[in-house]
Amino acid sequence: MKKINIAYWIVTGLFSLMMLGGGIMDALAVPEAVEMVGTHLGYPTYFIQYIGVAKVLGAIMLLIPGWPRLKEWAYAGFCYDLLGAIWSAISVGDPVSMWLPIILFLGVLFASYALYHKRLKV
Repeated sequence: MKKINIAYWIVTGLFSLMMLGGGIMDALAVPEAVEMVGTHLGYPTYFIQYIGVAKVLGAIMLLIPGWPRLKEWAYAGFCYDLLGAIWSAISVGDPVSMWLPIILFLGVLFASYALYHKRLKV
C-alpha cells in the first residue's frame, strides 16, 4: 500500500504541476499562450481563458483527498483536453515533435489514473 501511495502522489503531483502551470498561463491569457492556442491553433481568447481555469480547477481536484466522483471528472476532462490538443496540432500540420510531448503527458495522466484506482482497491 505504501509503495502505491508514494507512486500515486509522485505521478499525480508531477502531472498536476504540469497542468497547473499551463492552466495559469492560459487563464491569465499570457501572450505566449494566446499566440500558441489563439493565433497558431485558431481558438478564441475567451476559450483559452476558460480552458485555463478548467485546468487549474482540475489540477487542484486531483490533489485534494476525497471527492472520488469529481476526481473522475477531472481525469476525463484532462483526457479530453490532451486528446484535443493532439488533434488540434495534427490538424494545423504541426510536426510530430510539436505534439509528441502531449502524448507523454497523456501517458502520465493514464499512470496517475491507474494508480488512483489501485489505491482505491487496497
